[in-house]
Amino acid sequence: MDNDTLFCCKLKDESDNPDLLTEFLSALEYDFSSWEDWENHHAFHTLYFAEKADAAAAKAKVETFLPEWKEFGIEIENIELFSIKREDWSEVWKKYFHILHISERLVIKPSWLEYSPKANQKIVEIDPGMSFGTGQHATTAYCLKMIDKLIEDKNIKTFLDAGCGSGILSIAAAKLGCKQIDAFDIDADSIMIAGENIEINRIEAGNISLQVADVAKFTAPRQNYDLVAANILAHILRENRDRIVSFVKPGGKLILAGILTSDFENTVQHFSKAGIEQIDSFAEKEWTSGLFVKK
Repeated sequence: MDNDTLFCCKLKDESDNPDLLTEFLSALEYDFSSWEDWENHHAFHTLYFAEKADAAAAKAKVETFLPEWKEFGIEIENIELFSIKREDWSEVWKKYFHILHISERLVIKPSWLEYSPKANQKIVEIDPGMSFGTGQHATTAYCLKMIDKLIEDKNIKTFLDAGCGSGILSIAAAKLGCKQIDAFDIDADSIMIAGENIEINRIEAGNISLQVADVAKFTAPRQNYDLVAANILAHILRENRDRIVSFVKPGGKLILAGILTSDFENTVQHFSKAGIEQIDSFAEKEWTSGLFVKK
């Protein structure tokens, strides 16, 4: 294996809603990045592999799904195989990651850009690496807005970040004043990147604990939490409903994100049977996220 090279499979997406393909690619459990070229009205999804044969196999697998995906309105114009140096991979998409104002006091800043904050602003610096979580995606942005709003109410002392990716939600919670934060992700590379981002943001040691685990096997360091954010694919949310609900203390809040709008009501009904009541929702493009309270 050449540790200095990444082998890539890039899909050019001409769909009206390119976010839809990210759902299917995530379900296939590929490591990938996506960005939209707004000027030319198309998107690119790049899958990353350590082995050349794996990239070729992914291309062949994706091609078998094209007829099925087309029924959902997904139009793939071209699939390309190429390789890049591992240290250069992020340059492919960096220009699409900009400073993001979540609220008056919370700003997400790429680590390589300069920004002069106002007196009351909290700055989260993120270098997502190959993990999910820049704040640009509708589901992540909603989670950040809810964390900002709920922590401002001063009732959030403990927070669980389920499927933490780059660590952006945990870091934002810490910057906003939450002192007891636990986070986990099934991907070991994401946990490594989250750790690096925690250091970049100079979070106090012990403020955020990290685990490599999937939701079915995660061992919570605390009995339950004031706030849980689960930015995970909808079918995984539903399959692990009882475990996710058990992480939330009675009267605590739960953010569910990563859900296609067409699947949101089904997910809400599933969680309502476990004593979870919806109190807010927000839809953007093909995605809907919600805020819930545990009765």
